[in-house]
Amino acid sequence: MKFSIGEFSKITTLSVKSLRLYHEKGILIPAEVDKFTKYRYYNEINYEKARSIKILREHDFSLAEIKDILDECSEESDMLEQIKVKLSEVKNKIDRYKEISQSLENIIKQEKENVMKTKQEFEVEEKEIPTILIAGHRMKGKYQDVGEGFKLLGKSFGRHINGKAMNLYYDDEYREDDADFEPCFPISKGKDTEGVSVRELKGGRCVSLIHKGQYENLSESYKKIFAYINEKSLNTLLPSREVYIKGPGMIFKGNPNNYLTEIQIMIEK
Repeated sequence: MKFSIGEFSKITTLSVKSLRLYHEKGILIPAEVDKFTKYRYYNEINYEKARSIKILREHDFSLAEIKDILDECSEESDMLEQIKVKLSEVKNKIDRYKEISQSLENIIKQEKENVMKTKQEFEVEEKEIPTILIAGHRMKGKYQDVGEGFKLLGKSFGRHINGKAMNLYYDDEYREDDADFEPCFPISKGKDTEGVSVRELKGGRCVSLIHKGQYENLSESYKKIFAYINEKSLNTLLPSREVYIKGPGMIFKGNPNNYLTEIQIMIEK
């Protein structure tokens, strides 16, 4: 018994266009093709194959994957093994998409918080900051080289980073060419790697001020924060910190006038 392509389309609920495509790809070859009219005719064996194709397509198998399965699998048990492999891939994708979803939610949340902060007037304040786990790359050189440190940390700990980029300053003065500083990121977990120290950064009390604007104008905020420290006769501790709340993005640099940098000067209690 044979069926025309139109009849076979109705029987299998596969469009004529799809049947022609499957023929061209060598996935579902008709039982007979008329030499003169080029009409395609299908039989019972084609029907069973069509059912398998339809099921696999409905479960996100690509045409290339379907062709390989049909070419290699002579028994139903062989096909089940291929389906198990696909199931494992799907589960891995689901886990990955969950991570991506959580990451995107965090980005949206942080950006909303940043928008709120940009609407505030920032003042010097004293506050407690918690101990956190960080990955840091200690450097000696020029301050503008800090970007190389952040790149290294991003490559090594990307998916474990769970906070804003920071820079620790170990000098109590400005140094032009031989500054001692440490770009770092808060992380959820990790171990030391070459050039990178993973450790707890001790919390404590600090004097804090959020600077809004370009990095080149940070001196204005440092002046304000040190004036407060001197007025209160506070004893400061090293390293001091800069936390980059809002800065250049991975794709767009954004408006430098809207950058947010929190200066934290640790003090004795």
